[in-house]
Amino acid sequence: MPCLRPPSPPGPIRPQESTPPPALVVVTTVDTPDRAETLAAGAIEARLAACVQIVGPVTSVYRWQGAVENAREWQLHLKTAERRYPALEEWLLSHHDYDTPEILATPVTGSPAYLRWIAEETAPDAG
Repeated sequence: MPCLRPPSPPGPIRPQESTPPPALVVVTTVDTPDRAETLAAGAIEARLAACVQIVGPVTSVYRWQGAVENAREWQLHLKTAERRYPALEEWLLSHHDYDTPEILATPVTGSPAYLRWIAEETAPDAG
């Protein structure tokens, strides 16, 4: 009969990583690169976004006041914590040049460490 050994003790117990806080990528567009940089810096300084990427120029084609328009624009991709979205939207509306600015928010998943960083950087009392 083979010799049976008692089971090995379990390995070290690691604390479970908490689920990272929900995050969003918010997109808006502006008509100049200077305006894009101003909005980006303002959102970061106000701790409403952890990071903003400026993409452009892009060509936007849309209907406005009954006419098809074509405009050169710059996109801003603002990374924010979901809980900060209402404040970011309000801030964008008050600082944007457009009558009806594009403000679209998309929930994202990603690296837990990066999502935590977004949450830390957008905490109103951080810094």
